Amino acid sequence: LSSSMVKDSAKPKGAMTAYACFVQVIREEHKKKHPNESVVFTEFSKKCAEKWKTMNAKEKKRFEDMAARDKERFNREMKSYVPADGGKGRKRKKQKDPNQPKRPLSAFFLFCQDERPKVQAANPTWRVGDVAKEMGRRWENCTSKKKYEEKVARDRQRYEMEMKAYKQGNFTPGKRAKAAASNADEGDDDDEDESEEEEDE
Repeated sequence: LSSSMVKDSAKPKGAMTAYACFVQVIREEHKKKHPNESVVFTEFSKKCAEKWKTMNAKEKKRFEDMAARDKERFNREMKSYVPADGGKGRKRKKQKDPNQPKRPLSAFFLFCQDERPKVQAANPTWRVGDVAKEMGRRWENCTSKKKYEEKVARDRQRYEMEMKAYKQGNFTPGKRAKAAASNADEGDDDDEDESEEEEDE
């Protein structure tokens, strides 16, 4: 089993809901009354759900209080909880360092920065998906791809130089290589993010 599939026995038990507390109490009461009787889980769950629906707010208050106390217990235990694997087992989105050099845009992204405003101006009622499809069509028929590919090549050199400095601890955010200025026509973060969204579609 991979580390992500191994259960962390030290992790605090999740907080119970009012309904979960209710089911637990009913199950315990049933066991006390009928210790030798086996319980069919599906039937038992159905009866609990039906009973819960008929209960008024006053009757549910007891279980809501139990849930509130259990939530406090969970929050308290989570404060001192340290994952057994240091959190490595979880598939989490890696936090991006805001000071890390910007990745070079693709030729298509740069093309979109030039052409997207024209498409949007000519078709103001189009949705993002429609614009993205048109951008894809125009890129397929683009005869000046080489121009954008050359920009990407220069920007990739800039990125590699900055990454080298970044790994050595010598990179200063904001001071991009001169080559970057000629690569991104508009070069602003919004354009990069928006272009990426369009390609994803």
